[in-house]
Amino acid sequence: MIIVNSGAQAGLTDVQISNWLTACWTFGGALGLFMAWRTGQPISGAWSIPAAVMLGGALDQFTFQEAVGAYFLAGVLVFLLGVTGLVTRLIRWIPMPIIMAMIAGALMRFATGILDGIEALPWIAGATVATYFIAQAMTRRVTPIIPALLVGLALFLLFGESSLSQATNGYIMPRLYMPDFSLSAFIAISLPVAILVVGAENAQATGVLLSEGYPAPVRNMTVISGIGGMAASFFGAHNSNIAGPMTAICSSDAAGPDKSKRYVASLICGVICLLFGVFSSYAIQFIQLVPVALVATVAGLAMINVLLQALQMAFNPKGIDKDFQLGAFVAFVIALSGVSVLNITAPFWALVGGLLVTLVTGREAFKHAGRDNGALA
Repeated sequence: MIIVNSGAQAGLTDVQISNWLTACWTFGGALGLFMAWRTGQPISGAWSIPAAVMLGGALDQFTFQEAVGAYFLAGVLVFLLGVTGLVTRLIRWIPMPIIMAMIAGALMRFATGILDGIEALPWIAGATVATYFIAQAMTRRVTPIIPALLVGLALFLLFGESSLSQATNGYIMPRLYMPDFSLSAFIAISLPVAILVVGAENAQATGVLLSEGYPAPVRNMTVISGIGGMAASFFGAHNSNIAGPMTAICSSDAAGPDKSKRYVASLICGVICLLFGVFSSYAIQFIQLVPVALVATVAGLAMINVLLQALQMAFNPKGIDKDFQLGAFVAFVIALSGVSVLNITAPFWALVGGLLVTLVTGREAFKHAGRDNGALA
């Protein structure tokens, strides 16, 4: 729903959105399958949610072919960072609190979208939100977004104006797109996407693997994320990469007490992603029957945990991270504003603003941050 929402906001066609979904999930699942099988570690693949959110406000400024070119260059950047080992320096120069503050600012409109959904569909969206929190209180074993989504869809199908019979049954074949390249698209899309893949997704995956005692193959994870991004770009997808949250779930004790066997969870996850990717064109046809207000509500609920984690990591009052809080606040506000300058969207300026403020107010913190973040790079 997040990709569908961002694609619709950018004015993409059904075929382009379907391609986006298919490529993200198919290549992401393939990456996870390969890495889990090759390393015997619970490494999962998917795509960057914050990057997909960011693109909702950026894609309408470029042609679709320019976006494809920008996605490809983002994959090239990630690949080069992995091959050359420069990934560690990137994390050092763009500290995690500033990256996560930018993510939180970009995601906040999804949270406010929950209230917009309730205002438009008080009973249906309201019941969806209530189900989410009730499910959250009842069990921690199943994500509450699943029962919330089921309740929202059931109520809409019962009391809404659409029915399943209105859905088209045609399968949308994936299409290849040739890229166009522009400097403005590189700055507005390629750089933020590459930074999010390395600084958020791969860094989180590496961190949780290390915390669970796995020898995380950092460079290989970065290289294959770059390859996945380049491959997915030709189908109109922003990236496919090693996924932070999914790796965190599959490497935790929820995947079993024996750490040597938890990689099986990532193998199963990869198969599910692959299957969903192959048949995702049916998913978009179904989602299009659902009103925008309900889509916005469910998408907002799906972002709650990601948003909370981003805020916690951005404004952690402990340790060296406190020296980046002012810069993180500036990054958060700029990303939240959605401002666009020189045809370059807010996430890029959020990183620039946060870094500049930190250089002025907490220059010495970078030395410590480099050492602290090196373990995650």
